[in-house]
Amino acid sequence: MSLIVFENVSKWYVDGKTRIQAVDNFNLSIEKGEFVCIVGASGCGKSTLLNMVAGFIKPSSGRILLNGEPITGIDPRCGMIFQNYALFPWKTVLGNVEFGLKMKGVPKKERQKVAREYISMVGLSGFENSYPSELSGGMKQRVTIARALANDPEILLMDEPFAALDAMTRQVMQEELLRIVDESNKTTLFITHSIDEALLLADRVIIMSARPGRVKQDLTIDLPRPRHVSDQLSERYLELKNTIWSSVEEEVLHNMLITYGENNRQPKRKLA
Repeated sequence: MSLIVFENVSKWYVDGKTRIQAVDNFNLSIEKGEFVCIVGASGCGKSTLLNMVAGFIKPSSGRILLNGEPITGIDPRCGMIFQNYALFPWKTVLGNVEFGLKMKGVPKKERQKVAREYISMVGLSGFENSYPSELSGGMKQRVTIARALANDPEILLMDEPFAALDAMTRQVMQEELLRIVDESNKTTLFITHSIDEALLLADRVIIMSARPGRVKQDLTIDLPRPRHVSDQLSERYLELKNTIWSSVEEEVLHNMLITYGENNRQPKRKLA
């Protein structure tokens, strides 16, 4: 049985008399232990999908199953990691990581032991008593990942978690995430606008159509693991990147033509 199943999921919003269709008839299965990235043009419903899995919003039709059970509200089986860290500034690293366990009623000694284990896993041993204001952006995101993992979710949901980081820190965090996910054996659903990020991280890349979002292409990433930024020079990497880029570009141009008309048509470009 698949861990996550989207069954004919649609989501629309009503603005006055206008119905805006964000996602339409979305179907997808994710197996336990898979790392799946979703890419697509801006506004295609990527974050909407993630928020529905987390239980923050409900599908307008269809359903999402986690381990065969419908998600009907905010679900502790899902660990959400946002772009903006979402740490408590008045709590230390240890206090932030143990917070979810405290809310579950886990005794102090036990929850601090678990929190310290995950702080070590993300490479922040020695910073347990530091506050978020004393940490770099990459370190803050490590704390966020440790906090999610400490709650032992069945799936990690990541919404462009490294988008605010500088390029070098982002590359380091991508490789660290691969190590952490491998050590913890967590299923991961990851939203990104970066094709390079998706290719470095994913077992599968789901390419979404322009709004309303549907599965346009489900691509298995057959690059060997462990992966490194140097893999971007390989022939297979460039082949996959061009495949994804061509598919996404087609949807971007489709959106532009609908919104602005034929004068905005641009010739397709192949990536080097």
